[in-house]
Amino acid sequence: MSRGSFVFTSTALRSLELDEDMLERHKYKKQLTSHHFNSYMLKKEIRDRTPLRFSTDTPPTVCQDVVVQNALYTGDLEAMQHVFPRGSTVNLIIEPQGGDMRWVPTGEGLWSLSYEQELTTPLHITAGRGFTECLRLLLQRGANVDLAPRGTTALHESCENCQPECTKLLLIHGANANALTEDGLMPLHFCTSPESVGCAKYLLQYGAAISGRTLDEGDTPLHVAASNGLPEHTELYLRYGAAVDKQNNEGVTPLIAACSEPQEVQELERYFKVCQKLLAAGADVHAMDQDKNTALHKACKNVNPDVVDLLLANGACVNDMGYGGEAPMHNILKVVCYKVSHHPERIVRALLNHGSIRVWPGALPKVLKYCCGSPRTIEVLLNAYSHLKVTDTWVESVSSEMLKEHKEFYESIFSLAQTPRSLQHLARFRLRTFLEGRVHKVVPKLDLPTFIKNYLLLEYRGYVH
Repeated sequence: MSRGSFVFTSTALRSLELDEDMLERHKYKKQLTSHHFNSYMLKKEIRDRTPLRFSTDTPPTVCQDVVVQNALYTGDLEAMQHVFPRGSTVNLIIEPQGGDMRWVPTGEGLWSLSYEQELTTPLHITAGRGFTECLRLLLQRGANVDLAPRGTTALHESCENCQPECTKLLLIHGANANALTEDGLMPLHFCTSPESVGCAKYLLQYGAAISGRTLDEGDTPLHVAASNGLPEHTELYLRYGAAVDKQNNEGVTPLIAACSEPQEVQELERYFKVCQKLLAAGADVHAMDQDKNTALHKACKNVNPDVVDLLLANGACVNDMGYGGEAPMHNILKVVCYKVSHHPERIVRALLNHGSIRVWPGALPKVLKYCCGSPRTIEVLLNAYSHLKVTDTWVESVSSEMLKEHKEFYESIFSLAQTPRSLQHLARFRLRTFLEGRVHKVVPKLDLPTFIKNYLLLEYRGYVH
């Protein structure tokens, strides 16, 4: 090996790939900055050639007047008419008093603890608080509709705070529907709650780019709607031509994004409706992100049973492995103890009925330890085996609290240390083994009583036999 060479390892290759990715992102940011600068200079040239008519041609001035701030923050229209008479300057930079304390440099290596001031404007204040008439007054006085002292415009503010009437008013007066913040976010990216759908509608009517992507993550508005569980936004964006399988910088599609977010019990239905609309629009259920995780992996991790059933009904593969070698079954078993109220047993049952791999028998005591808070999950899991080698380790794996709360159930498991599985269960196991991954398709079609079909599909009984 020459003195100028080095060992080209997989680590070095990965480092070079990361460097290349960083250079690409830097190049993209540089191009975007150049584009905005050129656009700004062009607008400035046009503005300089236009005769002065409004106060927008004068640079904004800093205002610390408490009277002015009180009128703005309270939406006092009468007071604002006195504060901003015709011909007055309305392009103000407001420095609110108070805020969070932070250390700031004062020069010569010294630092001072001062209040953090977030600069804003009268338009931002009124638009963000829904003071429509006050906002109209400012716009009539010639306020600069796209002024952005801290990187966001009043339009971003109105969308973030779900103020559709203010959003409409700003757009009517020429606000840029595709204005970018310093972080590369458009107003559509600020529509993150169900109440913001009115703002999103107005933005699209006034030319907002449905395919606009955030600078850092590369998320489209559809990604944002999906990750926030917004079915109305999702339907709206799809109607305007949003790409249903567009991947962001990490390879995440809107469907994967909808399944990736942690969800409270009251939010499960919203995310289910989003997934329904995406799949109806042709979303690819087999799409994978950079870590080779599918929407099913994510739905299992966040324990949304209805979404799991929906994905399986649309052909999702139960045994796809991510880069970490984990199948959907691994993901659900790791979070059972945290998501008992989400009914994780439904997911374990659905995965097994669709042919999912099972846990290695030697690891069952460990699973019992971490999943004992959900007896139904344990029941479904154990009924996928013909024989169980129950030992003292099994008994020790169940906490005394869970053992007391579900005494009869766990005693039925521990009794299998002396007795084999029942003949009825062995017959079920044999039939399920013969059908393999077709259990969910074949069993419902069998000419059998309903209670037998439910038994074959691992319905819960409250004990193991």
